[in-house]
Amino acid sequence: RVVLVSALMVLASAAPAWSQIIMSPQRRAVKPPRATDTVNLSGPRFGLTILSPGNVDVLAERGVRLTRPLVTQFGWQFEKRLYTSDEGLTALTEFVPLLSGLEQGVALPSLSWLVGVRTSMGTEFGIGPNITPAGTGLVVAAGVTLRSGALNVPFNVAVTTSKSGARVSVLTGFNLRQR
Repeated sequence: RVVLVSALMVLASAAPAWSQIIMSPQRRAVKPPRATDTVNLSGPRFGLTILSPGNVDVLAERGVRLTRPLVTQFGWQFEKRLYTSDEGLTALTEFVPLLSGLEQGVALPSLSWLVGVRTSMGTEFGIGPNITPAGTGLVVAAGVTLRSGALNVPFNVAVTTSKSGARVSVLTGFNLRQR
């Protein structure tokens, strides 16, 4: 019994080593894809968000009175490109802290964490959690990033769902491609 357990432990610990080589159908070892450098694509973001009546009501219950359901957004997007394929498909992650409602005399913080993809043409899609004073929810974002040299200008539409209702945001900004 001890020998069987020992053998299983050795096999289990060897599994990570097996995953370093890809076997082709002809059973020849093929090198794994090359590692890529991460790229920092962080920059300022600004835009508008329209809140559902349920969001406005929840905020009012928490002592935040808005004069209208349309609020401005200002913040920063911390984005990292994790991997880009030879075809240009990019995997990325981003944290987006924003302040909303400053034009109405309130400061409503929000934080979103998205994981997603961007195509070689700049079309992008991401999904992840969102936290605001109105509650937690799921954000789904899509858009396009226009490029001019090292300058990137994203245009995104995001829909956030929560128990208190949906929020729809339109955001833009810029970033410079940096290693």
